[in-house]
Amino acid sequence: MTDRQLSPLALEAQICFDLYSTSLAMTQVYKPYLEELNLTYTQYLIMLVLWQNDGISLKEIADALFQKPGALTPVVKRMEADGLLKRVRSKEDERYMQVTLTKEGQMLKQKGLRVNQCMRENFAGDNQDLHTLSLQLKQLRAKLRSKID
Repeated sequence: MTDRQLSPLALEAQICFDLYSTSLAMTQVYKPYLEELNLTYTQYLIMLVLWQNDGISLKEIADALFQKPGALTPVVKRMEADGLLKRVRSKEDERYMQVTLTKEGQMLKQKGLRVNQCMRENFAGDNQDLHTLSLQLKQLRAKLRSKID
């Protein structure tokens, strides 16, 4: 059956399913690499944000990940219990929660670089293909977010 013959309600005709199933496959490929760091995928994303911008607020982390702070709070608390980061509430504004990496969290950065290298090796395309795909996905995300923001 070609694309033209697919019912508009067919699962295979849904771009949302293509993105969803690709995202699932991506996290499954990441899993063994992240197990070496003892991180979940969400924790890894938080670490990526903090490796770039240590000492930012929970809200800023959530904004970078297109999440709500409340959705990340349990994950961040777990990471704090694991000794990867610490949360400090501002004395001036109790709503502001600064998140900083511990020494242990900072030491994971080199292993994080290796995860990135391994994942790039898992892609069949060359760097230009990955760059083009990344740009297309960012453009699509921006269009979709403009509909909800």
